[in-house]
Amino acid sequence: MFGTLSGEVEVNAPASAVWEVYGSLQLAAVVEKGFVDVVEKIEVAEGDGSVGTVLNLVFRPGVLPFASYKEKFITIDNEKRIKETLVVEGGYLEMGFDRYFVQLQIIEKDEKSCITKATIEYQLKEEYAANASLVSIDSLIAIMNIANSHVLAKTN
Repeated sequence: MFGTLSGEVEVNAPASAVWEVYGSLQLAAVVEKGFVDVVEKIEVAEGDGSVGTVLNLVFRPGVLPFASYKEKFITIDNEKRIKETLVVEGGYLEMGFDRYFVQLQIIEKDEKSCITKATIEYQLKEEYAANASLVSIDSLIAIMNIANSHVLAKTN
């Protein structure tokens, strides 16, 4: 079973300022501080924030049906302002997913505003089809809103 979800949030800040956060490890720090009820910690397991970096995301007990997962940065395109991650251990993979991929993109509208877009692509073993309900764009929309608020606070 294959699925795709996406969502967009408009930001009244320059795409370059927004990408400064999204295209770096700053995003993990913003998420960790902004979701203290959900995220226990986000740590760099390997790498320096560039392609190949692996983050270990650990969640508070009982919040999700899994305790943690590791995601790897597979694309960071500073020109197109696209960051792509892939779950490489734990989490969704333990719940019957063969693939759980996230793309974040910053789309310039004009010099003072942009759109943040998140896309989730997943592949799930048929016998775990009921677990498709675990996939929601809502958490990424919430992440984008917190990250965007962080950028706005810095630029205003």
